[in-house]
Amino acid sequence: MQAEVITVGSELMLGFTLNTHSQYISRACVPIGIEVAYHTSVGDKMDRLAEVIKIAHHRSQLVFLCGGLGPTLDDLTKEALAEVLGETLMEDVLWRQRLEEFFVNRKSPIPANNYKQALVFPSGTVFPNEKGTAPGLSVTKDGVTYILLPGPPGELRPMFDLQILPFLQSLVPSEEVIYSHPMSFFGIGESALEEKLKDLITKNENPIIATYALEIGVTLRLTAHAQTVIKAKELIEPIRLEILSRVGDYCYSEQDQSLEEVVMQLLHAKKKCVSTAESCTGGLVVHLLTTVPGASGEVKGGFVSYTNISKGHIVGVSDEILKTHGAVSGETAKQLAEHTREQFQTDFAISVTGVAGPAPSEGKPVGLVYIGLAQEGVPTSVYELSLNGNRERIQRSAAKHALFILFERLKKGETTI
Repeated sequence: MQAEVITVGSELMLGFTLNTHSQYISRACVPIGIEVAYHTSVGDKMDRLAEVIKIAHHRSQLVFLCGGLGPTLDDLTKEALAEVLGETLMEDVLWRQRLEEFFVNRKSPIPANNYKQALVFPSGTVFPNEKGTAPGLSVTKDGVTYILLPGPPGELRPMFDLQILPFLQSLVPSEEVIYSHPMSFFGIGESALEEKLKDLITKNENPIIATYALEIGVTLRLTAHAQTVIKAKELIEPIRLEILSRVGDYCYSEQDQSLEEVVMQLLHAKKKCVSTAESCTGGLVVHLLTTVPGASGEVKGGFVSYTNISKGHIVGVSDEILKTHGAVSGETAKQLAEHTREQFQTDFAISVTGVAGPAPSEGKPVGLVYIGLAQEGVPTSVYELSLNGNRERIQRSAAKHALFILFERLKKGETTI
């Protein structure tokens, strides 16, 4: 079954709101055998809405319309769809009562324009909205099923998970499933990864192998069509093993996890703890680690040693090192890591110092970064990186490199970078 997602709202077109609905719905559709082939965004204009609906009607069997179900004059999704399909909207008495009860509970009179949210397709289905005033709707015409969803993510996602997914499963033939296996990589670019796997990508149609560049890193997805999930996994397994034999050193997860989640799992499993000393990343490494629930067991703290005074007086880098080699140096990264580990009494300590830009520092180029990794009972390692991009990208890339270095030390006692 081929589907498409149409997101509605002028705020999307102006760039004030990020469209996350298309990604969310597409990911949810894959396991039940629905292929989302098109993503379209359109503003709150009746003629433009009607145009994209007409196009969708001729090329897809399932169309999701997200947004434009509110009470205001520019909420026109239902009206545009009814016009294109030649349907007449009718008031749903039960939903009108729910709207009135909603405003009674808020001790507020119901605005007259809110009653338009009780208009539904008489031949369709109404999906109650437990988080807002706009119900979800579905209607089928000429073999095409339309599903209308409220725009706010806090309303769309619960409705989709609890009501729309079971509805979709009733539409999809049970003879075939689509199963997708993720593989996450770091330390190798998308083009380099593709080059190493080019023969596998070009010769395989089932499973399909596709690369997706992340902000920092790359995800590879192996997607198979089969009668059952077990058979789909059997198709994927030999390809997965071949990929790991070629580029497994760069693969940090096969479960759609972030690098920081994997690092925290390894620290927890090995009963190890870590501390940090950061200059150019400004605390981003420890921030990423502490986004993982339960991080307090493994993350003992850190320094943001942004100036030479804090590097020396607080962390303990010697004046001689700072004067001779500078703040951006392997020698400084080494002492930052070692003194931090000693002060926090941790198994590991990560340090990051470098030039994030936009201008050079100490006569050293933008993107030059040193990462130190101190470990109890093991000589401290220092890694020199030359990173590209603007200030924010260099900071994020440096932080992710630091996590990947720790990941590899935890996983196999060495590093690929």
